[in-house]
Amino acid sequence: MDKNTIIAIVLSTVVIVVAFVLQPIIFPNTRNANYQATETVENTENFNTSEELSNSILTVDNASGIEESEDNQEIIPEENFVVQTDLAKIVLTNKGGDIISYELITHQDLDTGRGIELSDNISDFNRTASLALGPVDSKIINDVFESKKIDDYTYLFTKKYVKDGKSFILGKRYTFMPKEYMFKLDVLIHSDEEINFDNDGVFYTIRTSPQIGPHYDPKKNRYESRQFVAFGGNKYKRTNLATNQFKRYDKEFIWSGIAGKYFVELIVPEKSDIINSGFYSTQIEVNDYSNAQALIERKAFKGNDITDTYYFYFGPRNNKDLKRYNVAEENGWGFGGRKLTECIQTSGLLNWLEVALKYILELINKVVHNWGASIIIMTIILKSALFPLSKKQSMGTLKMQEIQPKIQAIQEKYKNDQQKLQIETQKLYKEAGYNPASGCLPMILQMLILISMFNLFNNYFEFRGAMFIPKWIPDLSTGDSVATLKFNLPLIGNQIRILPIIYVVVQILNGIVTQFGGMTSSNGGNNASMKFMTYGLPLLFFFMFYNAPAGLLLYWTVSSIFQIGQQMIINKIMKDKKAEMNFGKKDENRVLPPKAKKASKNKTSNGKKLNKKL
Repeated sequence: MDKNTIIAIVLSTVVIVVAFVLQPIIFPNTRNANYQATETVENTENFNTSEELSNSILTVDNASGIEESEDNQEIIPEENFVVQTDLAKIVLTNKGGDIISYELITHQDLDTGRGIELSDNISDFNRTASLALGPVDSKIINDVFESKKIDDYTYLFTKKYVKDGKSFILGKRYTFMPKEYMFKLDVLIHSDEEINFDNDGVFYTIRTSPQIGPHYDPKKNRYESRQFVAFGGNKYKRTNLATNQFKRYDKEFIWSGIAGKYFVELIVPEKSDIINSGFYSTQIEVNDYSNAQALIERKAFKGNDITDTYYFYFGPRNNKDLKRYNVAEENGWGFGGRKLTECIQTSGLLNWLEVALKYILELINKVVHNWGASIIIMTIILKSALFPLSKKQSMGTLKMQEIQPKIQAIQEKYKNDQQKLQIETQKLYKEAGYNPASGCLPMILQMLILISMFNLFNNYFEFRGAMFIPKWIPDLSTGDSVATLKFNLPLIGNQIRILPIIYVVVQILNGIVTQFGGMTSSNGGNNASMKFMTYGLPLLFFFMFYNAPAGLLLYWTVSSIFQIGQQMIINKIMKDKKAEMNFGKKDENRVLPPKAKKASKNKTSNGKKLNKKL
C-alpha cells in the first residue's frame, strides 16, 4: 500500500470521526422523552383525508411504546413563519409546530415600546400551544416538523411517528382570521391501523403560553396579578396565583386559561368531553408570579383518525372584545354559547353596581373625551348625590349625643332587667325622633360604592394607556410619575410620584375638618384613636397606595377634597344646632333672683290669662 493511499485512509477516518462528534452538537437530537419522530410527511396540505396521510411509518420507546424509526435520515432545518392580522403578529416555529411569539400590535407595552407579548418566556422546555405526548408531566415535543403554508392565515405542521410497530402522522394546523382575537388549532392524527394512544389514561397535554405579558414586579405592583380562570357552564373559577404552584383543577370545565389584569389566554376545546384534567402552574423556570400557565390533558384515544379542535382567545380581558364570542353571529368563527365574559374580573354580588357606575362613566366620557376628567366629574356627581345621607348621618350623631345622658340613666336604672331596658330605650328613641339604623345606611351605601369603584378603576381596560395630564399622568392604569431614580427607595421603588402625596395631605385635612366638627368625644382614649385616624392612617395609606393606579388614586383624592367641603357645611349646620340646644338648656337651667322669679311668674300668669281670654 503506497504512502498516498495510507494518508487518504487516515484523513477519511478523521473526517468520519469528527463528523460523528460534531453532528450531535451542530444538529442536536431534541426528541421527546416519550415519543420520537420518524420521517416527515410531504405534500400534505389539508390533512383532512386518509389518502393524503397514507405514507406514514411508526415505532416505539420504553415509556409509551414509541421510538424513532431507522429510516429517519432527513434533517429538516428549523424555520419560523410570520402571520400578520389586523390585531396581532404571530410567529410560528416548525420545532414542535408551536407559537413562539404572539404580539398584540394594537396594544402597546410601555416598557418595551412594542405590542403586548402574550407568548413570552419561550424555551425548548415550554412553548405556546405545544404538545406533550402523555400526561401533564411529560416533556413537550421538540422534533422539527414538516411545514406547509396553506394560505396567509393557515399553516400545517406534520411529523411521522411509530407506536407498537404501527405508523401514524401527527399534525397541527393553525388557522387565524383578520379582526379576530381568537384563532383555531386542530390536532390531527392519521394511521392506516388502529392504535391505542393511552399513557395513564392520557393521550397528550396542550398548554397556553409560559408567560403572559406585560411583565410586572409583584413586590412593587400589588395591583397586577396572574389568575387561573375556568368555566364549567354554571360555575366559574378565578384564583390568584403565587409562586411555585402546580395544581390540578378537578372540576369539569368547558374552558380554562390564564389571566392578567388586562389580558387573558383561554383554551376552549370544541368538545369538552375529551378533557381528562385541567392544571395550572407557576413552576416555570423563572420563579415569578408573571410566569403562569394553564394545561389540559386529553383523554386516551384508540383508533386511526382523529381531529381535535381547540379555540384560543389571546386578547384583552374586557367586555367589549370578549362578548363578541358569546354570540355566534357576532364573530367570524361562528363561535358562541361558552360565556367567555365570565373570565372578566368583577365585584361579585356588587357587579350590578359596578356595571351601573361604568355606564355613567362612559356617558360622561362621551362628552368630555378625557377619562381623568370623567373620573373627577363622576366623583362629584356621586358625592353630591350622597350628601343628604351624609348630612342625615351627622345629625343623627348629634341627636345621639343629645340623648346620651338619658340613655345612661335608663341603663343604670334597668341594668338588671334587660327586657325593660330595651323597651325604655326604644321608647326614648321614638320620643327623640332618633333611628339608630339611620346612621348605618349612609355608611353601608358609601362602602358598597367604594368597593365597586375600587374594582372598576383598578381593572377598567379603557384606563390602560389613557392620558390625563401629559408628563405627569400619561396612563391612568399605572401610578403617576415625574421622575425616575437610578436606585430603589424602601417600600416605594424608584418612581417619584406626586398624586400619593396629594392624597395623603388631603386625607389629613379631611380628618382635621371632621374632628373640628365635634364628631368625637373628649375622653383621652378616643382622642388618641382619632389622632391615629387623622395622621397615622393616611401615612400608612401613603405606602400602601404609592404604586396604585393613578385612576384609583385620582378618584380617592377628588372624593376626599369634595368631602372636606361637604364636612365644612355639615360642621356649620351642627354648630348652629349645638348652639340652639345649649341655649335651650341654659334657659331651662339658669338661676334667677327672687324678684326676677316673681316677675317671670307674673309674666307667665298674665300670659296664661291672656291666652284664656283669647
